[in-house]
Amino acid sequence: MGNPNVGKSVVFSRLTGANVIASNYPGTTVDYAKGKMRIADEVVEIIDAPGTYSLEPTNKAEEVASDMLNEADIIINVVDATNLERNLYLTLQLLERHIPMVIALNLSDEACHLGITVDSQKLQTILDIPVTNTCALTGEGIKALVDSLANAQVNEDVKQTSREGRWIEIGSIIEKVEQIQHRHHTFRDRFEDMTIRPSTGIPLAVGIIVLAFWFVRMIGELLISYLFDPLFEILYKPLIEQLSSALGPGFIHILLIGEYGSEILFDQSLGMLTTGLYVPLAMVLPYIIAFYFILSILEDTGYMPRLATLVDNLFHKLGMHGHGIIPLFLGLGCNVPGALSTRTLETRKQRFISATLLAIAVPCMAQTAMVFGVLGPYGVFYLGLVFLVLSILYIFMGLLLNKFVKGSSPEIFMEVPPYRRPSFQAILKKTWMRIRWFIREAIPFLFLGVLIINILYYIGILQLIGVVLSPFMEVLFGLPGEASTSLVIGFLRKDLAVGMLIPLGMTPLQLVIAVTMLTIYFPCVATFSVLLRELGIKDMIRSTLIMISVAVTVGFLLRLVFFGLPV
Repeated sequence: MGNPNVGKSVVFSRLTGANVIASNYPGTTVDYAKGKMRIADEVVEIIDAPGTYSLEPTNKAEEVASDMLNEADIIINVVDATNLERNLYLTLQLLERHIPMVIALNLSDEACHLGITVDSQKLQTILDIPVTNTCALTGEGIKALVDSLANAQVNEDVKQTSREGRWIEIGSIIEKVEQIQHRHHTFRDRFEDMTIRPSTGIPLAVGIIVLAFWFVRMIGELLISYLFDPLFEILYKPLIEQLSSALGPGFIHILLIGEYGSEILFDQSLGMLTTGLYVPLAMVLPYIIAFYFILSILEDTGYMPRLATLVDNLFHKLGMHGHGIIPLFLGLGCNVPGALSTRTLETRKQRFISATLLAIAVPCMAQTAMVFGVLGPYGVFYLGLVFLVLSILYIFMGLLLNKFVKGSSPEIFMEVPPYRRPSFQAILKKTWMRIRWFIREAIPFLFLGVLIINILYYIGILQLIGVVLSPFMEVLFGLPGEASTSLVIGFLRKDLAVGMLIPLGMTPLQLVIAVTMLTIYFPCVATFSVLLRELGIKDMIRSTLIMISVAVTVGFLLRLVFFGLPV
């Protein structure tokens, strides 16, 4: 246990190695991680509780962290040596619970760089529990921390006290164990100041975000070109061609491979063994890998709290506060964790606005990858149009919802940690956990989508939908009637729905309208189920009506801008 941003997850990573499982706490959507570690001849379970500043919770994550104490045999309290005074408040509360405990005095090297000296032996004597200096990034002190677990003990002299009493005791402890020496500002200090001041931080933030997504695209395209495409075209396609000949024409061939006699095109054939595998693995997964790798770097360097602080003023105008950037960023990877993270916002108004804006204007990386695939050949201009419209829509709808949705939007209280060199091992582990979640949770829905598409196509339902909606699609949005089937399938998987636009022969501007509407009109079924649980049925109905209204309005306005008045 420990405060947020104290290196707790890196300590956890050092203790557990690769044996990690990410889960939701029972009855909630708050994530935590658990893993196993061998001590002597015994295998024990380590739980990385959500970060919390105290055992008097102010949000669901802190409530879960407090509840988890009931399961603890031993507490490893990770304390930030650079912010000892703030961290000791939670430490004293944990001691009052009388559970055997040890302290990992983490970031000891960082404290030295800042001119802070903490006498860990004196702190150990005062608290009467083991205290170990650690630098989780390099692994220093981790073995000593593990050895100290055998000596974990309860300080029976600690009694429950008032908030004021704790702070008085903390002041006394700090006076005895901590010394601070003057030191000159380093380049890192100056850079930290630059990234938090609006005048310099906002331009830097724009540059960092643009650079991050440039890396995502570059890494994703490299993985596709040199790994996934060759695997499918050189190794996998001959097997599918043999299977196609063996099956012959019929429903089974349509279901597994696509239309019999047609050239096998992995992005268009719509078979479960062609498009069903190729889209998630060769078109989407490379960008997912790249996105979560870059996101983990931004998180572990300490940049994300700075970004949240920088955008706090803007997000207040949108009815949230700086924490609203977290669902936005996570949603760019996958809307489901983005929707789950709205739980960290305090009020119903904040959660409703964040969730609705996420569903309306934040395409997941799977859909973004498909948008790159569909519009990329026509140039950056058309890609830019889509994301420009979505960005304007996010801000405009946020301003509108803030004005009309009742409720409060309290101030942000966030600790901004110093920049730290991230652990490559921890980044890889975090990236792998998120990729594994995507493979386990998202791909089954895509397979289900392909299955339903083929069944509906085989019995003629998709063709009927196209005929019925064709006049509306052509007159209102300037799109071919067949594009209506993509809107239907988008409820299952939006990335698959975008891929279904490829064979329709639309112009680049028509594709811009179609993919923009697909983003806005409705979340995929996985995100919908999470939002329904988070918002409740009444707010979900309101949010859905907003999505559909905005999708129709934006589609029609784009039609007017691109093609003039309908005939």
